[in-house]
Amino acid sequence: MNFSPPLQLIKSTQFWFSDGNVILVSKPHMGFKVHRGQLARHSDVFSTLFDIPQPPDQPLIDGCPFVELHDNPLDLAHFLKALYDGIYFSGPKAGDFPAVAGVLRLSTKYFVEHLRQQCLQRLHHDWPATLVEWDRREDAATTANGQYSPRVYYPHPILVIQLAMELDIPSIAPAAFYDLARYGPTKILAGINALQPACDQEPQLGISSRTQELLVRTFCGRESGQRYIADFLARELEDRPLSRACANRDVTLGAVSHADSGRLGINDCYESFYYILLNILRAIGGIASGRDADPVFTLKQTKEMLSRTDFSDGSEDGKMCGLRMCGACREEFEKCVGRAREKAWQSIPGWFDVSETWRSARGSVEGTAVPW
Repeated sequence: MNFSPPLQLIKSTQFWFSDGNVILVSKPHMGFKVHRGQLARHSDVFSTLFDIPQPPDQPLIDGCPFVELHDNPLDLAHFLKALYDGIYFSGPKAGDFPAVAGVLRLSTKYFVEHLRQQCLQRLHHDWPATLVEWDRREDAATTANGQYSPRVYYPHPILVIQLAMELDIPSIAPAAFYDLARYGPTKILAGINALQPACDQEPQLGISSRTQELLVRTFCGRESGQRYIADFLARELEDRPLSRACANRDVTLGAVSHADSGRLGINDCYESFYYILLNILRAIGGIASGRDADPVFTLKQTKEMLSRTDFSDGSEDGKMCGLRMCGACREEFEKCVGRAREKAWQSIPGWFDVSETWRSARGSVEGTAVPW
C-alpha cells in the first residue's frame, strides 16, 4: 500500500461504494472504493497484500486505506465489474473486446483464474483453431442475404494480435493473422479508421503503430495463401483428369452434338471444371464477397459450385441450371476440395510464421482443444 495519496483523485461513478473499505487508485488517478473481502476472496495477490500490516499513521482517502496500482482505469473498471457481477457474453459482438481484454489482463496479473479462463474461452471461440469452428464463426458474421460483416461481431484482428503478443496467447494468433491478411495491402499499411464502430478501441494500422515483424508476417502469410490457391488451380483444375468411372468419358471434343442444346460434344465434366476455374479466377480471394486473399473461403465457394443450380445455360431464354458433371467426377473433386481446404487451414500457422516462434499453447485453456 502506498503512503502518499494522490493530489487529485477522480472518483469512479460505478465503483464507489459507501460501505467500501479500501480504495484502488489506477493510473491516471481514478479511485475505486470497493471491498477488501471481495478482492481477497478471488485473488491471492490481493489477499496477501491485505495481510501485510500497515502503520497506524497511514494516510487515508475518504477514511479508507488505498492501494496505488499501475493499471488502466478502463481495464480496472471491467475487472471489478466482472468480480462483482460476473462476466457474461450473449453472443459474438465486437464491442465486448475491451471488457474481454481488460478482464484478461488483470485476472492474469492478479491470479483470478475463473475470470481468466472465461476470457480465454471467449477468445478461442472468436479466433478458433479448427476449420469447423472457423466456418461456424464466418457463418455467424454472414447475414441471411449473404452480407459479410465481421467487424460487427468480432474485434479488429490487430487488436487481437497485440493482445496475444502482450499476454502470450499463441493459440489465437494464426486465426487473427489470417483475418488481418484478408485486407488489401493498402488498407493494412494506410490504416482503417471506420471498420469497427461497435468497438471503442479502434486500432491505428499505420506504419507507426505496427512493428516491422508484424508487417512481414502479415504480407508473407497473405502471399503464401495466394500461392496456395494458384497452385491448386494449376494442379486440380487446369489439367484435371477425368475420373476413371466418368460417365462422360466417351464424349470427346467435337465428337457428337448434344440433343438438348445443339452444342458440339464437349465432355460435360471437362466443361464444368473449366467453368469452375473461370469463376474462381473471376472472384479470386473472395473479393466479390468482401474478402481479400481468403483461400479457405475461395475453396468453400468452389465446393458450393458443385451443388448450385443458378448458372445460366447460355441459351437465349437464359434458363438456370447446375453443372453438367457426372457423379463420379463430382464426388472425386468434392473430396479433393475438402482436403485442400483442410490442408490450407493447417498451413496457416506456417504461412504467418507462428508455428515455431510462438510458444505452444496446447491445453492452455482448460477443456479447450488447441490443434494448431
